[in-house]
Amino acid sequence: MGIAVVVGGGCSGVFATRELLRAGWQVVLVDPGARPGRGLAYGTADPWHLLNSPVAAMSADPDRPEEFLDWCRARAPRTAPGDFVPRTWYGDYLTDTLLAADRGAPGRLTVQRGRVARIFDSGGTAPGRLTVLLTDDVVINADHVVLALGHPAPGTPARLDPALNSSPAYLADPWRPGALAALPEGPVLLIGTGLTAVDVALTLSRTGRHHALTAVSRHGLLPQPHRRPGVPGAPVDPADLAALPVGSPAALVRALRELATRTGDWRAVMDALRPRWDTLWQGLSEPDQHRFLRHLARYWEVHRHRMAPPIADTIDGLLAHGTLTVTAAELCGLAAEDSGVRAVLRERRTGAVVSSSYAAVVNCTGPGRLVESDRLVRSLIADGMARPGPHRLGLDTDASGAVLRRDGSTGRTLWTLGPTRRGRLWETTAAPEIRAQARTLALAVGTARVAVPVRVDS
Repeated sequence: MGIAVVVGGGCSGVFATRELLRAGWQVVLVDPGARPGRGLAYGTADPWHLLNSPVAAMSADPDRPEEFLDWCRARAPRTAPGDFVPRTWYGDYLTDTLLAADRGAPGRLTVQRGRVARIFDSGGTAPGRLTVLLTDDVVINADHVVLALGHPAPGTPARLDPALNSSPAYLADPWRPGALAALPEGPVLLIGTGLTAVDVALTLSRTGRHHALTAVSRHGLLPQPHRRPGVPGAPVDPADLAALPVGSPAALVRALRELATRTGDWRAVMDALRPRWDTLWQGLSEPDQHRFLRHLARYWEVHRHRMAPPIADTIDGLLAHGTLTVTAAELCGLAAEDSGVRAVLRERRTGAVVSSSYAAVVNCTGPGRLVESDRLVRSLIADGMARPGPHRLGLDTDASGAVLRRDGSTGRTLWTLGPTRRGRLWETTAAPEIRAQARTLALAVGTARVAVPVRVDS
């Protein structure tokens, strides 16, 4: 029985583990958490944080699209397919999914708590295999390794005073347990206006510590809301999608605007386009992809990655009451001062430079660039076992998720899925895409046929 190591126990790791177990592999799931299956997004959420997609879209099983709905109904019988449930529920569901996969493959799943330090070719001792070295010196020999690393850590804001890195007034990681509750009372600057900023604003508004919140980004755009449950979307003609222009970001945006106007439902257009977007993305040249990332990506993101309607209602209330202010501005500087942090902003509309003091600053910029933020990825690139994908957003892969080496070849032993593939793909961060990638990856890896003893050495 061949051995596959899955690095990471979040959504991507659970999906990959399930598919590999179904294909007959012995799987070692390596994750630092005490409860694999929850990951960062679902393991650190507060009860008021809801999924950003409706229940019907979130099944882990490509063959059973209603699996998560059924799971939710066992907990709350009146759950509807279009409902948005707490993210903590999805963490529980992923844990249950992993436990069910274990029960369905007795003796073939090992959960190894730890972090991977290096992955390298086993060489002459076991040609064609990989060796996985953990930070605590545990060694695992494997036929295949799947990097299920999830979203990269947020990057450091530009022009950050290095002294702030050690200051309690600057919070680099809003998901560190208890970190938001420990912020000093007073005005708080949120760097970013995306879904992370929305989550942070929700939490800080509930602490009872009277924070005045200012969220800032270059465009000052908040995510758009989903349509409300029970409201049907407009039909979108597949022929209109097939006729969309390939090769020009500007022409594509014009065509999408026209289609949204014609249907009267931009959400329906965005949702219908989702299965085709990677084809359109890959039809752009790298310079055009770069132009899209620089000029259009933020507008795309706020329409594609939307807020649950109840969350949008709460944010609207915070805006109406003045608890939250959203500003379009460039961050020109962040410096420590006795009262907290001084921020210098250049307003987008007027160009005016404004300096203001805040009790604290929270980095809400969201996922950074994988190549710069992940130590394991950097070591794989340095060793020539991987190379950055387009725009250094993730790793370069073939169509099935096999990681490409420095020279463009692949030994088809190192694989990845999910956010790690961003750049080569665009739609690669949500459950429907990741579960499809997990199935494709498992089919490419194949069925385990070779009897190989497990070896986990310390």
